[in-house]
Amino acid sequence: MLLKTFVRVVVATGCCVIVAACESGPKIRADADPSVNFSSYNTFGFFEKMATDKSRYGTMLTSRLKDATRRELQKRGYKEDAQPQLMVNFNTNVENRTEVQSTGTSASYGFYGYRAGMYGAWGGYPNDVYTTHYQEGTLAIDLVDTSKQQLVWQGIAQARLTKTMMENPEATINSVVTDIFAKYPVQPPAASASE
Repeated sequence: MLLKTFVRVVVATGCCVIVAACESGPKIRADADPSVNFSSYNTFGFFEKMATDKSRYGTMLTSRLKDATRRELQKRGYKEDAQPQLMVNFNTNVENRTEVQSTGTSASYGFYGYRAGMYGAWGGYPNDVYTTHYQEGTLAIDLVDTSKQQLVWQGIAQARLTKTMMENPEATINSVVTDIFAKYPVQPPAASASE
């Protein structure tokens, strides 16, 4: 009984380490209109009614997203303007997810690796199943060409939401927005060139 409990703890700890290693940062992807020359844009602004403001007032989330996006666009030489060439919007979504992991007998690793290739376990050999419930958040940043009224670029980040993220929303938003804009077609001038 003690051995079985020990094995379960070792396997569970290993699973947690693997999951943590896989989640070093958000998954980032971007899509751009291939016909657009993004360096031809000079100005940006924000939609009056942002998709992240479901109520009749602006939220702290929207305010933080605006600040982080403003910083990233200004680094790239864009200026905020009342009649901009690009309009920015944000969309967010949070979904409940479930992950199920099993310590089956098909793999001959770990403590029981000594019997690899010799024999397997009997049909009734116990499999441990671990179920994890978590939330996955998605942030999309849209850039719309005002003259065409058309989406020309979208950057998306997806990540498992952690307690650290929830407790440090401003730092999390700054980091994610920076990661998203790393995929933007126009990058800031190199630090060495500006010094």
